Amino acid sequence: MIEQISIFAENRKGSMREITTLLTENDLNIYCAITNDSAEYGIVRLLVDETERAFKLLKDNGFTCKVSRVICVKIPDAVGSLNQLLKDVEDSNINLDYLYVSYSREDATPVAVMHASGYAEVEECLKNRGYAVV
Repeated sequence: MIEQISIFAENRKGSMREITTLLTENDLNIYCAITNDSAEYGIVRLLVDETERAFKLLKDNGFTCKVSRVICVKIPDAVGSLNQLLKDVEDSNINLDYLYVSYSREDATPVAVMHASGYAEVEECLKNRGYAVV
């Protein structure tokens, strides 16, 4: 099971660096980061080496955040592999809340990071379709 921290952050100069400084000063490693912004606030999504400790640290320092499960699926590093994954997801009647792509540190292959309702069912469905779920 992979857990992700989502942080509600003010969209202002230095906001992201406050988060990364706090994690750096506490020897927490960021594996993956993605941000979505709006006019005033954004969501920072992180995969880190110690989710529970990072979450507590962020909360204790005034950040509004939550932990959620995500599904990480290895996909080939080839044209159309993400499209094929999305077709398989659609054919399985799965609705994704969001998706982003990262890389596996183990073998440098692309990994699709997905959030969807029914985590266990989605993971099982993808495994049955031949995907390597991290």
